[in-house]
Amino acid sequence: MKHPPAAEHLRAVTMLLLANFFWGLSFPLIKVLVLLHAKLLPEAGTWFSAIYTVAPRFLLAVAIMLALRPRDCWRASAREWRQGVILGLFAAAGMLLQNDALQFTAASTSAFLTQFYAILIPVWIALRARHNPGARVWICCVLVFAGVAILSRFNPLDQLRAGWRELTLGRGEWETLLSSLFFMGQILTLERKDFAGNRPEKITFVMFATEAAIFWVLAGATAPGADALLLPWTSPAWLGCTVLLTVFCTLGAFSLMNAWQPKITATEAGIIYCIEPIFGSAMALFLPAIFSVWAGINYPNETATWTLLVGGGLVTLANVLLQLKPPVKE
Repeated sequence: MKHPPAAEHLRAVTMLLLANFFWGLSFPLIKVLVLLHAKLLPEAGTWFSAIYTVAPRFLLAVAIMLALRPRDCWRASAREWRQGVILGLFAAAGMLLQNDALQFTAASTSAFLTQFYAILIPVWIALRARHNPGARVWICCVLVFAGVAILSRFNPLDQLRAGWRELTLGRGEWETLLSSLFFMGQILTLERKDFAGNRPEKITFVMFATEAAIFWVLAGATAPGADALLLPWTSPAWLGCTVLLTVFCTLGAFSLMNAWQPKITATEAGIIYCIEPIFGSAMALFLPAIFSVWAGINYPNETATWTLLVGGGLVTLANVLLQLKPPVKE
């Protein structure tokens, strides 16, 4: 199957880069929400805090889509409902595991292991199709692997020197690896041929509705009381961050992903999505101080380091190399 025309391919890549930019914004926003939860709900557990950074954004996203097109949102075909539910289940499972894993492992380790789907996708496709994607794709995967490892400050030599006991994977590492599998499933679901022709806005709505239902059930189950579900909504800073997460990082990013990812290969998409931490790291250089003043919290700016420059450079190089000759559609 031939890849899309050059102009459409370039537009698809540009739209996915924009989605990555929006997801990068979610890093400091979610950090602000977590700090606000600690301030507003000190008695709430970490599970509730993590879930309640996600549940409101999907509920609001569903409400906005219903408000804009109240009669059309639910009118999806059986195939669109099926794909939307599958996407919602994959995304919800990945987010849950990733958020829980952060309680048991370092954020840098989590970031490194989450991006493992960039390697898993071409391996899975090669095994499924019994077709080698080519040296260029594997080189890009190695560059991404090295870049994300540097960004995460993961040093295998230090790990080896620490001894075999330090190399055992704990709950956090296993959960993060499992979350990467679910994110890979989400990416591959958008490329399935039996879903070709599905309307992006329909599957996006079903996906959001699925995630909203899952996360609100979990929020109710983990909330210390009914007040915990209502109190954050009285905070202007919490509301502002949640609205930004909903409009840009949820409606904007996932709508772009669902509409444009099917126009390129899953392998290419997986590598493009590895740019997300670079945007997040760049925004963390200046947004925390701004958000701190606005929300009345202590969230200092991060500083630029050699790991950001070198690791980000390797991931960027992988994407540039991949775009020199777009891979043929799997």
